[in-house]
Amino acid sequence: MVGFPGFPNGKLRQTQIPSLFFSELLPHIDDLAELKVTLYAFWSLSQKEGAVRFMRLADFLSDQLLMEGMGQNQESAKEALEKGIELSIARGTLLQVTAESPDGTLDLYFMNTEKGRAAVEGITRGQWRPLPDENEPITLMLNRPNIFVLYEQNIGSLTPLLADQLRDAEETYAPDWIEEAISLAVQNNARKWTYVLAILERWRMEGKRDGISRRDSQKELQGQIPEELRDIVKR
Repeated sequence: MVGFPGFPNGKLRQTQIPSLFFSELLPHIDDLAELKVTLYAFWSLSQKEGAVRFMRLADFLSDQLLMEGMGQNQESAKEALEKGIELSIARGTLLQVTAESPDGTLDLYFMNTEKGRAAVEGITRGQWRPLPDENEPITLMLNRPNIFVLYEQNIGSLTPLLADQLRDAEETYAPDWIEEAISLAVQNNARKWTYVLAILERWRMEGKRDGISRRDSQKELQGQIPEELRDIVKR
């Protein structure tokens, strides 16, 4: 453990953190990476200038002190950082917009404040576009909610263990499969990740029947549910 000599006398630069963070967020954050990302975002965004303030992944990665505290080596530090960002987005602390630039896709992160929400809405409506520089225009690419957001909005609270399972599923199954499986679980009042995962695995093993619409009957939907999980569906 590295010792801390204490804060020196005299005037020090301050970082403002809303009191709501300590009453509504801190008691529920149980992942160190998420906590570090959240606190760092408060500090980093406060250092930026302009009415609209956002961060990119490069802003996190370029801070040597931050990355040294995220992991023992570069690979583990980057994995922890990405996990912390994902959990912060899933919890709703950070907002994410994915844009398309000449160099590829670019993720922009905003603090979930009134200004941050207004900025994200402005981007999605095409009212303004953040430009890294005058010679590199960015075209917005609307992205589907990631698996962490889908889980939080439809199934329940996210834990570090579940985050790892969701990340594995995201690498195994197509995004539209995951969305449809979660939607099917909601329709059948079976809000369990094991239920969603069983549907995905059955589709992978036996093939997925596409073209199911909202007008399909409950009986038709039941035909895609694994037999061993039908007893938990509330009819």
